[in-house]
Amino acid sequence: MLRTLIALFCFTALVSNAFAETPAEILAGIKAEAATTAGFQGFSAARGETFFKAKHGGEWSCSSCHTDNPMNSGKHAKTEKVIKPMAPKANEERFTEPKKVAKWFKRNCNDVLDRECTAQEQGDVMTYLLAVGQPVAAAPAPVAKPVEAAPVAAPAAAHSSHKHSAH
Repeated sequence: MLRTLIALFCFTALVSNAFAETPAEILAGIKAEAATTAGFQGFSAARGETFFKAKHGGEWSCSSCHTDNPMNSGKHAKTEKVIKPMAPKANEERFTEPKKVAKWFKRNCNDVLDRECTAQEQGDVMTYLLAVGQPVAAAPAPVAKPVEAAPVAAPAAAHSSHKHSAH
């Protein structure tokens, strides 16, 4: 009986993990859809951040509920229900289930835009959220240019204009 329960537990864990994906895999799926659009040149975290924080003609932005810092928990503007952080760095459950991601974008885009988001908008926002909390690559330090020393003049010979006298 115990072996059966353990086997059932292991099988359930394997099956549930088979449907989970990484955020990168989900983003790749969105990218495949966006790539069918003429002029698609990739996703931008900067565009995603602007989109996330801007109001789009209505009274809400994404950050109205999810805060300006996706590393923090938010609160629904109407229901005041607490919302876990959007950034996967702060909430490892984010963007791991394709159906939940699709449902989240559909519901929230309709709330903010009164329409569904395009694949470009979804990809930009997701790229931004994936970047939040990640270490920023430091720019290489500028190489200091050696300072050339000014030519040093030879010391002038000391000329004494006063006479030595004994006191």
